[in-house]
Amino acid sequence: MIDDSLYIAVDLGAGSGRIFLVDITPDKFTLEEVRRFTYPASQLDGNLRWDFTKIFAEIKAGLTEAGRRSRELGRHILSIGVDSWAVDYGLIDAAGELIENPVCYRDQRTNGVMERVFTRVPREEIFEHTGIQFLPFNTLFQLYAYTDTERSIPDKATRLLMIPDLVNFYLTGRAVTEYTNATTTQMLNAESGTWDREIIDRLELPWSLFCELVPAGSDLGLVKPALADDLSLEGVRVVAPATHDTASAVAGTPLEDGWAFISSGTWSLVGVELINPLINSGVASSNFTNEGGAFGTIRFLKNVMGLWILEACRREWSERGLGADYESLLDEVSSLEGSGAIIYPDDQRFFNPAVMLDAILEQLVETGSSDQHISSTPAFITKSILDSLALRYASLLRTIESLTGRKIEGVHIVGGGSRNDYLNCATATATGLPVKAGPAEATVIGNVLVQSIAAGRFASLADARRYVGEHAQLKTYEPTPSRAWEEAARRYEEIERRYLTDA
Repeated sequence: MIDDSLYIAVDLGAGSGRIFLVDITPDKFTLEEVRRFTYPASQLDGNLRWDFTKIFAEIKAGLTEAGRRSRELGRHILSIGVDSWAVDYGLIDAAGELIENPVCYRDQRTNGVMERVFTRVPREEIFEHTGIQFLPFNTLFQLYAYTDTERSIPDKATRLLMIPDLVNFYLTGRAVTEYTNATTTQMLNAESGTWDREIIDRLELPWSLFCELVPAGSDLGLVKPALADDLSLEGVRVVAPATHDTASAVAGTPLEDGWAFISSGTWSLVGVELINPLINSGVASSNFTNEGGAFGTIRFLKNVMGLWILEACRREWSERGLGADYESLLDEVSSLEGSGAIIYPDDQRFFNPAVMLDAILEQLVETGSSDQHISSTPAFITKSILDSLALRYASLLRTIESLTGRKIEGVHIVGGGSRNDYLNCATATATGLPVKAGPAEATVIGNVLVQSIAAGRFASLADARRYVGEHAQLKTYEPTPSRAWEEAARRYEEIERRYLTDA
């Protein structure tokens, strides 16, 4: 007899979170959002920080609501799983207290830190050990940034916990680090799957900070009695899913053999699933990454700046009193002929500019693209961003084929961006490949699939993915080539070549 228990998924993005109550029985697969909340990073104590007290208070409110809802349904909650964005962390002391609010990865304290790290441990050695792409905000560089400021790592810090591990510690009292998120720190040895003592010691980082590593699907125990009583969640367990949200998203994707994935949201993660890390000079020079996935898989991918660019523009249009409704913008974009002005989405100036619209114009001028027929209307800029993202995806997928020696048969897009019909169509056309889109809530689904595999509901990840494929509603898009797209691709290749040459 199949257990008809419910599951809770806590999904934390970099600025907003949701809590879902999930029914995953054979005849019913439903995701009920019981709470949504925001927590924008703000300046505090000299850095851009996350208010973790607020985040955990919102989580508790959501867990309380999930418990209330389960009692209405007359159903038992089996476990809770927490996933979040990567690289950020909290430091706790010997009493288990958070020493300071976690610093946001978009803070400027890591500017120039990579280069200083490379004087201690060469770039090539770090990649050979970890197989992880170099991003200035990786945890490795966040920690080393302490050595270049007047503030050192606090003496009373006893443990470093990634954001979902910090939440799990507050829930259970157990301080561990789940593997998939740990790989993003760039301090895990890709071959051994353990903390890389050599890199940590050579950078003189405190070895005592690093916790026991556990795989996705690990049972971390019951919610602490006092907290369980407060939340009315007695007897509910906490299970570590693939705690990196992209790892959960890929786990929740009904991925076909030979297909690539794009987890599309604030960031776009473009890649394929492998069994073993791929670490060589070609991968290093292309700055691809080998992040840990659930159940022995590797996510071979590259980060693309993603819909963050568009969301920043939408905020600025709204502040200027211009229409920035998402659906209305996409309707207008679909009616525009030709392609927008092409940009290179991974320009570092788009990471956290004072004014995104100004940053876009600056790039257009510098690349000689300002002589394109450019309009400053929100619809035209939106089209430019989406067309350019699709062309960036296509370029990276060709690189993946070259690095892996495997032909890509299609692209599966998941996450919030999978609802963007225009971007999905553009991706199919730019790549020349069929695209399947959905589920939008792949991260939540993957979170719960790992919990349910740990509970014995599914025998394997493949079994769980088949279940999703049978229940999820997916949309398919085919390439629609045109002369306008050929011209856009030509312009994009020129711009990308300039950026890669300068790098």
